[in-house]
Amino acid sequence: MAALDGLRWGPASGGAPKLIVFLLHGYGADGNDLIDLAPSWGEVVPEALFIAPHAPLPCEAGPYGRQWFSLQDRLPARLLAGIQLARPLLDRAIAGECAAAGLPESAVVLMGFSQGAMMALDTGLRRAVPPAAILAYSGRLIGEELLAAELQGRPEVLLVHGEADEVVPVGASRSAEAVLRAAGVPVEAVYVPRLAHGIDDAGLSIGGLALQRAAARLEATA
Repeated sequence: MAALDGLRWGPASGGAPKLIVFLLHGYGADGNDLIDLAPSWGEVVPEALFIAPHAPLPCEAGPYGRQWFSLQDRLPARLLAGIQLARPLLDRAIAGECAAAGLPESAVVLMGFSQGAMMALDTGLRRAVPPAAILAYSGRLIGEELLAAELQGRPEVLLVHGEADEVVPVGASRSAEAVLRAAGVPVEAVYVPRLAHGIDDAGLSIGGLALQRAAARLEATA
């Protein structure tokens, strides 16, 4: 698979970035789907560069959009194999963007929605240099049974999920929360009543606070 490309926004401060936020879209979308979050979040983390990569594969479900891995066969082993193929591509993108910006690889937040949230959790928890935070909206943790053996670090994780989600049931995030807590990963989980498969204003506000905390931690250790 070829290297990732996509969209960029910021930093709002106009200066060099001190944080890179990757916005990982869901199945059948592309980077355009999440880059619009950048101006709002850029107000609370003005020194952040936001990057919304396009997933590497054309979406199998239609003529438009992209996918990180196939969902045609949803057997656990097939999903695990798919995400394991996509992981190194995101890993290299993180390393390359940090090198280009002159930042340590810890100066990264991985945010994802739906399939992008699965990528954020999978990759972020297994990086030799953990990200500053992971924000996972309406996702799930693939290969839960492998996490304890493969966990490389314990970044702060925010899980946000609508309780009326009919695409990725809220139980997926509840299960991820339990697995992460058992592994000693600091987790904040927010389950939104009546919210379907999407991100609402409350979720955006909570995400902004998580980004602020990540930026403050990086500033304190700089």
